[in-house]
Amino acid sequence: MNIKAAIVNKKKAKFEFEDLEIASPASHEVLIKVVATGLCHTDLSVKDGYLPTNYPVVLGHEGAGIIEKVGDHVTNLKKGDHVVLSYGSCGHCRPCMEGDAAYCNQFNPLNFLNERQGNNQDIFTSSKKSKGVNGAFFQQSSFATYALAHERNTVKISKKVDLRMMGPLGCGIQTGAGTVMNTLNPKPGSSIAVYGVGSVGLAAIMAAKNAGCASIIAVDVNPKRLKIAKELGATHMINSSKSDPVEKIRSISLDNGVDYTVEASGIKEVATQAFQSLANRGTLAIVGAPPGKTKYAFDANEMILSGRKVIGVVEGDSVVKVYIPKLIELYQQGRFPFDKLIKYYKFKDINKAVKDMEDGKVIKPILEM
Repeated sequence: MNIKAAIVNKKKAKFEFEDLEIASPASHEVLIKVVATGLCHTDLSVKDGYLPTNYPVVLGHEGAGIIEKVGDHVTNLKKGDHVVLSYGSCGHCRPCMEGDAAYCNQFNPLNFLNERQGNNQDIFTSSKKSKGVNGAFFQQSSFATYALAHERNTVKISKKVDLRMMGPLGCGIQTGAGTVMNTLNPKPGSSIAVYGVGSVGLAAIMAAKNAGCASIIAVDVNPKRLKIAKELGATHMINSSKSDPVEKIRSISLDNGVDYTVEASGIKEVATQAFQSLANRGTLAIVGAPPGKTKYAFDANEMILSGRKVIGVVEGDSVVKVYIPKLIELYQQGRFPFDKLIKYYKFKDINKAVKDMEDGKVIKPILEM
């Protein structure tokens, strides 16, 4: 089948459109007509070489679409189903078997390095310009009019919601929300500070409100994003370019710090601030993706004597076929209005969407195919 895809041919290159031939689905794969796909900072980090991949590559990992065809062994999905695509996992390593697929032993090969699960053939079988185009990014490569995904990372959703806006639930939105709901699981009345209120941080804000946190503190340098954070449930906003966020948080909180912090910026210095903002026994969840080989440092004795904890979180610890439908239900009830973060772009305008995202003009771009 002939498709159109946006390709990154080398590090820091712009997206270029090409016509490609996509392979038929293997036994456990599905072929999806992509309706829309979110643009995520991870895509940009990979495009610019800060995170690993193999070039040339079709990126995109927040796809949503309609199933066109299923493989011979796929039994729980069928043609015509509306689906959201999420991250890939092998299904048979210990983390996968124990329900922690986000920590799959094969996470990097299956998501960043374009290893097609269970099939050694190329997904894109021909290309007029580029040779050897990689097409299994996060087991979907959804910056294309059609995508191949594995049944494990293909989530059937209700046809009663706007399919165009659902793709970001497969990565950015579930990462922020899941970090709060699944990983931290805060008690009602507890306190939380979110450092960096892009799409991931704002999803964390909405989740904290749903979880019943009494104090929800948003920290950022962008006043427009802080305003949105307030609309979505933040009780306090701190512009860290104008005041020390650690001092501010300690003055706001009842216990000289907060119970939980979420670091969603990927900035080393911000992670230190997020740690210092914790009360005794507090927990810092790190979800921001810094450049490779970035090292965070926390004073060992300060950590030991205060009982503070630091944890890394991938994909919000989400079991995607369970958690994504839950988020959709909260959205339908008006309790998780992530639609306020979205701006739509035509697929052909992908490079404009990238620039607007990098310039801070848009929180969550979605490309319509």
